[in-house]
Amino acid sequence: MPKYIAFLRAINVGGHVVKMDRLRELFEGMGLQNVETFIASGNVIFDARTINSVTLASKIEKHLHAALGYQVATFLRTTAEVNAIAGYEPFGAAGRAADVHAVYVGFMASEPEQAAQAKLLSFGNQSHEFFVSGREVYWLCRASVSESKFSGAQVEKLLGRAVTLRNSTTVRKLAKKYN
Repeated sequence: MPKYIAFLRAINVGGHVVKMDRLRELFEGMGLQNVETFIASGNVIFDARTINSVTLASKIEKHLHAALGYQVATFLRTTAEVNAIAGYEPFGAAGRAADVHAVYVGFMASEPEQAAQAKLLSFGNQSHEFFVSGREVYWLCRASVSESKFSGAQVEKLLGRAVTLRNSTTVRKLAKKYN
């Protein structure tokens, strides 16, 4: 039975507060097993009988919308995929430099078109660098996001699709815990 990690967008941000025990109940109510949450930012780990992650993500989105009353974009990855993402270093040594505030991983449902990727990459500068690999976008920040003039909303707009961001530290902790 595959183990998945759901990266949920719009959980505990923008006034949408969902307690983690409630989120676990919602996933268990769909027949998913061994449901756990990891920090209160919308990371849900579970086992599912299906191997069709696209259909499963759609089912979760519909269920959460019905239960919570708003859209919750859901991005599923297997634990093996999360392990590969956690180990990927698109910025090499630059991603570990002392002047780097954080590296974020953005999860998407599908790979963005080349033109959208090029548009995002054109916004790279001394403060920010971007890299797209398949269904993930990597964002190297040399300043804190709260102080930055660039935002996750801009990443979404430039790529033309929903994205949910996680600090790479969180992704590495998930990989370590579930692989």
